[in-house]
Amino acid sequence: MPRRTAPRRGSLAFYPRKRAKRIVPRFRKWPQVDDTIPLGFYGYKAGMTHILYTDARKRTPTSGREVFSPVTVIETPPIFVYGIRFYGTDHLGRKKTLTEVWAEKLPKHLKRRITLPDKVEHSIENVSLDGVVDVRLLISTQPWLIKLKKTPDVAEIAIGGKNVEEKFNFAKEKLGKEIRVSEVLKEGEWIDVKAVTKGKGFQGVVKRFGVFEFGHKKEKTKRAVGSIGPWHPPKVMWTIPRAGQMGFHTRTEYNKYIFIIGNGEEKPITPKGGFLRYGEVKSDYVVVKGSVPGPAKRIIGMRKAIRPPRRTFEIGGITYISLSSKQGA
Repeated sequence: MPRRTAPRRGSLAFYPRKRAKRIVPRFRKWPQVDDTIPLGFYGYKAGMTHILYTDARKRTPTSGREVFSPVTVIETPPIFVYGIRFYGTDHLGRKKTLTEVWAEKLPKHLKRRITLPDKVEHSIENVSLDGVVDVRLLISTQPWLIKLKKTPDVAEIAIGGKNVEEKFNFAKEKLGKEIRVSEVLKEGEWIDVKAVTKGKGFQGVVKRFGVFEFGHKKEKTKRAVGSIGPWHPPKVMWTIPRAGQMGFHTRTEYNKYIFIIGNGEEKPITPKGGFLRYGEVKSDYVVVKGSVPGPAKRIIGMRKAIRPPRRTFEIGGITYISLSSKQGA
């Protein structure tokens, strides 16, 4: 009888599978964009529904037909620009923070997240661009605008532009003001989303890695690994499936297509009875193709696609949006 072989259980690409250090996702890389606009935005996951759209692509089996697609609704209240950060370089060519400039009037809810200064010391007029290689926005979410009982989150967003002067002028104009999602993203655009997945606690190898259970003749435990390693080397290798933390990991999903960008009052998107464990969407929102990591109310980071697909994706129009109840009734 030939030897039975099988691929390993569970991918090693996501090691170490431990809990995320922070709930707010941050992007370490940003795409190069000539337009002087913010390159990212933050919102809160409301829930999922489905739509029907007409496939406008040519030479596809579904060309000219209605296509079903699951979508995720992300509510995106305006973000507040509370500061500007200036970057220089050290002796090794790595970026380092030179200085920061904060807005004079800050939202009172922001003190729940960070310590607000009694008086702003640095003025935007006194900042020199000598040695500055990059300028970025310090933003804060505003969950109180949508009556979401959450502490505001702070993050850093890069700015597109051809040079530092253009970025500085844009940041100077937006300091102390709000930015809406329609100023950053557009319908028909590809974005990357980043969030912390649902936490599932401490789980065994069967659920965590998909290891097969033992047969009915096994006397003791059936939900375990058959072997935890060879005799030599006499140790348990890190590649062996073991029990541990499952979920609550930071994950990035690339190339999500934006179907709709709208406002909850002008173009209602809330299903009957509201989204499960979320409620109604009353502010600006983004509808993206497919699923997004995390449960309802989880903060979602969105960035302009850093490696957009070469294939074209065109739709003739959305013919149906499901607003039926998601409560299981």
